[in-house]
Amino acid sequence: MQIKLLFHTPLSIAVSAGRTCWQSQERGGCYPLPTDEIIEADREFLDRILNKHKHGSVAEHISYNFAIEGISRACLQELARHRHASLSVKSSRYTLKELKGEENIKEVASKYIVMSGDERVDECSILALENLQKLLLSGISNDYAKYAMPECYKTALAWSINARALQNFLSLRSSKSALWEIRNLAFALFEALPKEHKFLFESCMNNEG
Repeated sequence: MQIKLLFHTPLSIAVSAGRTCWQSQERGGCYPLPTDEIIEADREFLDRILNKHKHGSVAEHISYNFAIEGISRACLQELARHRHASLSVKSSRYTLKELKGEENIKEVASKYIVMSGDERVDECSILALENLQKLLLSGISNDYAKYAMPECYKTALAWSINARALQNFLSLRSSKSALWEIRNLAFALFEALPKEHKFLFESCMNNEG
């Protein structure tokens, strides 16, 4: 799994939105251009209204765009359940074309599927991958072959989400009860955030287990 942050809204945008609500512009800094380098008074202001008082509408002014590679289709389904996020997913036809030309599936299986670490599950996943290749070699079209793709099959996507929805996502998906793969994703997303933004999400992370 690889996570890369492609874009984020600077914190000063949220400061401006929050200060507008509370008519407290004179208590904050002056930011001619959007920036993450906000003064301590504004950092404390965001911490108070977003973390302590949960004024989520202000958090919606901050957005993030991530490039996510190497997650399973099963994890993608879990990701898609978060309504306040937008995703654009890699077409499967490109990897199906690559899979068709592989000579030894077992040797390259980890290129195409997410391994669970459970030997029994992984053996079944590799078998499913081999069966998928057999279908492709038989001449079946990709539009039909994709219905035989195992849930562990890897994909990639661009994922955009605002800070309010990301707080909710991290609270739910960093839990021990979450699917192990999406829990790993939650921690990877947190680590990919700019260090100046992490104070908005630290209380959302469940580090137990």
